[in-house]
Amino acid sequence: MDVVTGKLNRVEGQVRGIKRLYEEKQDCLQVVQQIVAARQALARVAKDLLTGEAVQCSRSPKKQQDFDKLLKSLFDIT
Repeated sequence: MDVVTGKLNRVEGQVRGIKRLYEEKQDCLQVVQQIVAARQALARVAKDLLTGEAVQCSRSPKKQQDFDKLLKSLFDIT
């Protein structure tokens, strides 16, 4: 299993935990804190993926254009 898959598996577990907390009517603050943690974990995965993709895209002009479009859409840059 690669690093990204491992991180995604952990996020998946976090989301299942959040669902369980919600279904069990746990404290709202605890549920929201777990949602924030899962969002941060997903952001780290996205950063890892974008970093790796940037390295590969720098080797190909066509890929670089596609990568630039992706970044613009992610960050809503016009």
